[in-house]
Amino acid sequence: MVPGKFITFEGGEACGKSTQIRRFAEALREAGHEVLLTREPGGTRLAELVRGLLKDEREDPPVDRAELLLFLAARAQLVRNVIRPALAKGTWVVSDRFCDSTFAYQGYGRGMPLETIRLMNAFATEDLKPDLTFLLDVPPDVAQARRAGREAATATAADRIESAGDAFHARLRAGFLEMAAAEPDRIKIIDAAGDMETVAKEISEAFDAWMM
Repeated sequence: MVPGKFITFEGGEACGKSTQIRRFAEALREAGHEVLLTREPGGTRLAELVRGLLKDEREDPPVDRAELLLFLAARAQLVRNVIRPALAKGTWVVSDRFCDSTFAYQGYGRGMPLETIRLMNAFATEDLKPDLTFLLDVPPDVAQARRAGREAATATAADRIESAGDAFHARLRAGFLEMAAAEPDRIKIIDAAGDMETVAKEISEAFDAWMM
């Protein structure tokens, strides 16, 4: 059995991942691949419970170190129980976020030591890394406008991480771009400031080039 491929979508808030990841997964299915679509944190019952804890802003929101540990606990569960078994069966796994988000948000954003995160993440994932990552990049002003539009349309408020402040979001964007520069063969930067069709076309072209 030929193992499946592990492909992740990354980016800051309001970069359009949810829309593009569904389109990409459907394109893979149309090409004849069996596809598992998952997300982080989440993808298992335990990991979805952790997701709820991470979004909880009531009496006891997680401190930075607890936040990191919760993300890694959810990831360990997802890798062992979902991602690795699927890949072993030849299924292509497409995930909305994975380890790069931890380096960007908790490392570059929260200022936690990158080497510590690297060691802890390797332990949690059993050294699993994506084969290919699409980094959907949008300028801060575009992301801010999208977040405001979404909140107005859905009558919801920004969550704990979305409301972390402009400086935080600038740091995590810089972190994502730095990681992409360090691993250009794996991480493909996608200009996600354009319309849905334009972004989808750029993702498709980047994927085709990677497959060649």
